[in-house]
Amino acid sequence: MSEMTPREIVSELDKHIIGQDNAKRSVAIALRNRWRRMQLNEELRHEVTPKNILMIGPTGVGKTEIARRLAKLANAPFIKVEATKFTEVGYVGKEVDSIIRDLTDAAVKMVRVQAIEKNRYRAEELAEERILDVLIPPAKNNWGQTEQQQETVRCSSGIPQETA
Repeated sequence: MSEMTPREIVSELDKHIIGQDNAKRSVAIALRNRWRRMQLNEELRHEVTPKNILMIGPTGVGKTEIARRLAKLANAPFIKVEATKFTEVGYVGKEVDSIIRDLTDAAVKMVRVQAIEKNRYRAEELAEERILDVLIPPAKNNWGQTEQQQETVRCSSGIPQETA
């Protein structure tokens, strides 16, 4: 996200969302401004107030999809919550605590998936090595020892000695 300009963000949103050009442009600029604010030093960052976005429009115009795609670009968690002032808490709507819990759960899940992806290659390598060791045992040296059984110990004279 850090290297994406508003134009690139809009271009990425255009791949999935038809129309809503003004909305896509507005959220792209807001996302870039938020990133720019985070690049400021700590003292100056408190002076620059972040701007939030409230998307208003009829059902089906793409508000949720824009928000979902933007969250994905920003590598941020996303949940959808109906928050109309006519929703009675405990009846149809959600309490604020459960909304925060859902958002936290989404963030934890996102970080877990990222950690799995980060370690996937090394895990596959190690699994492959273990499978190969079972299928094709390691070669033995002239003394009948495998590489794993050998340990090199240096004497005070600096000459390596093999021990089992």
